[in-house]
Amino acid sequence: MKHTAFPSTLGVLALSALVLMAMGCSKDFLDRDPYIGSSAGNFYQTAEDAEAATIACYAPLQVEISDGAHFRWYFGDIVSDDADKGGSGDTDEPDLLEFESFFGDPSSGIVLGEWKTAYKGITYCNIALENIPGVDMDELEKNALLGEAQFLRAYWYFNLVTTFGRVPLVTSSLAPSEYAQPQAETDEIWAQIVADLEEAAANLPEKSAYSTAETGRATRGAANALLAKVHLYQGNWAECRARCEDVVNSGEYFLDPNYGSIFTEAGENGPGSIWEIQYANNTGGNWGAQFWSDGSYTNVFQRARGTFSGYGFNLPTQDFVDEFEVWEEQIGPDLIEKTDPRLGYTVYKLGDNASDWGEITEDATGAPHLYYARKYFNPASELAPFGDPNPNGGSNDRVIRYADVLLMHAEACNRSGDDATAIVSLNLVRARATVPALDGLSGQTLLNAIWHERRVELGLEGHRFFDLVRQGRAAQLLDGFVPGKSELFPIPTAEITLSNGQLNQNPGYE
Repeated sequence: MKHTAFPSTLGVLALSALVLMAMGCSKDFLDRDPYIGSSAGNFYQTAEDAEAATIACYAPLQVEISDGAHFRWYFGDIVSDDADKGGSGDTDEPDLLEFESFFGDPSSGIVLGEWKTAYKGITYCNIALENIPGVDMDELEKNALLGEAQFLRAYWYFNLVTTFGRVPLVTSSLAPSEYAQPQAETDEIWAQIVADLEEAAANLPEKSAYSTAETGRATRGAANALLAKVHLYQGNWAECRARCEDVVNSGEYFLDPNYGSIFTEAGENGPGSIWEIQYANNTGGNWGAQFWSDGSYTNVFQRARGTFSGYGFNLPTQDFVDEFEVWEEQIGPDLIEKTDPRLGYTVYKLGDNASDWGEITEDATGAPHLYYARKYFNPASELAPFGDPNPNGGSNDRVIRYADVLLMHAEACNRSGDDATAIVSLNLVRARATVPALDGLSGQTLLNAIWHERRVELGLEGHRFFDLVRQGRAAQLLDGFVPGKSELFPIPTAEITLSNGQLNQNPGYE
């Protein structure tokens, strides 16, 4: 029987995979022994079983190479005006070059990887959400576990709807006869995301309630922050503002005084981190066993080539570099030119020392590029201590930061006419970066300043393309962007072929 390529781990196979995957994620709270020999009949009996099922929901987050490399920054940065593809040339990830040029191929593994990994994650969440309620355990703990699964399902659907638009909305396990599912309207998908996140926010504990060993688990703050972003994308300004203020008023987060520390190993899960995908460099995963790798590929993909042992993708553009402010400051009798210090922590330029790798030169990289992405350009001392270092990058993916929440709050306030409050939140972010405060701005001028701040504060973290689309500015700023087509990426051809006519291609990709 033909069916959509939802994860083949449905039914008993899904339970087996789920049980084994309980050991498949990194960092302390995800290190668990597998429950060998478990089945649908003897699993979900105890609180430990429920915990294992919840932990399994995190495993697909770490799958970055599946049918094709897929990273949020592939589309968020490279398809935007912040970065060029890079690599060794046009023939290195040629599919990505086509997407960067807005001629993406629906048969590309890049979109297939996005699709399949998301639905694998959704499947694990659905299994947990269906089975945990029947476990005899403390109700508060049970509801918190369910909240984690709801948060993760919402995260996957947020990625799917912003990438593909109309996708199948699957909220329960499917029988083989049900595998071919129709596309839901985007309003239905957004409504499901909101429902999941509202319930998750009501039941999840705050960050401070978790032990250090549980760092990385979804929290109430993470649910509220993602819910704020969902409302931001839908233009629900009052709801976005309220959820941002829930995060701010929780007292759980603050801006790390040193912007430069955020993307260091020591800065992982810091005071301004709301949710990170956890990675580790010491578990020895390999290219051929993606589900058994706890490391990230982003490090090797973004480091410079040559003596830096990287692949040189996600190269910052001159336009992005020029976005960082330069101003003159009176110091004693002299006017000193200063540059937004976030530039130096976001971009390496020729002549810079890349930590313990040494100086970035054309000879050292073997390439003529002026700039390299710095945030995930990890030091040589952090490479995997054993195994292949390429799939064992240890840098966490900073998915939601407190600065993002403050800037969402500023935008929501501005959009609803409260410019005075908007500029306060905006200036909090600028003050941490030691950039001069803004004053007297209002209306569209203030909104432009907020959008500028998003670009420089969150630069090369996978936000820019999706921001430009939701802001309605992509056609204006991105060469080759085709309105009515390029807002979304193509539904994978393989999925359409296997759908028994249930899936239709996005406009412009037929």
